[in-house]
Amino acid sequence: MSAAQPTVLATSGGWRWGPRGRDWAPLAHHAVTLARVPTGRRPRVCHLGTAMGDQLSATADVYAAGARAGFETSVLDLFPMPSVDDVTAHLLAQDVVWVNGGSVVNLLAVWRAHRLDEALRTAWQSGVVLAGVSAGSICWYRGGPTDSYGPTLRPVTDALGFLPYGNGVHYDSEAQRRPLVHAMVADATLGETHCTDDGVGMVYAGTDLVEAVGEIAGRGAYVVRRNASGTGVTETRIEPRLLPGSR
Repeated sequence: MSAAQPTVLATSGGWRWGPRGRDWAPLAHHAVTLARVPTGRRPRVCHLGTAMGDQLSATADVYAAGARAGFETSVLDLFPMPSVDDVTAHLLAQDVVWVNGGSVVNLLAVWRAHRLDEALRTAWQSGVVLAGVSAGSICWYRGGPTDSYGPTLRPVTDALGFLPYGNGVHYDSEAQRRPLVHAMVADATLGETHCTDDGVGMVYAGTDLVEAVGEIAGRGAYVVRRNASGTGVTETRIEPRLLPGSR
């Protein structure tokens, strides 16, 4: 089984701290729901930590969290070399691919060097749910504000473009995010841009936005468009549907 059509869950969440360490939060579990995993089989979830350089400590957290969640977890590393012989075959065997945060600029460069961008498109078109947080959200879109270059946010505009929009993450928690999104849309650096507060994700069927979902009450999602006069932007809030286990 796989998602009914190409599916992306792009988030500013998916992890939370539990009594035994970092755990998968409701947004990550919703990615599994979208994948329509057959009853009686553990969900196959592949983690990509490229944006943080495939840190061993993160890998340990992922395996521990996956065991507690009942996932069949794998980790696809690209440092110092790909950790599987056939990257495309490995991705096609998954229910969900989750991309963690970090540097979206470095992530894109490394993925393209290994042609992982092509493998991910094949997986997406085959019904594997693509999901992630922060850099692991921006990567699926055309681009958005990033701290990949330093503490002052700058635009990235050459992301994978599976989704034909811009993306703004951590929209409520990092003061530079909203103003730069508005500026990028106003000057047409980005077109229509979809943004998430912390604890919120946006679900896409193909390239269509289906709904916003959340794991923290009171947080929102937003669509930012250039206004008709071309002198500024309009921002429309979307109320997320709260997922089971939300706080």
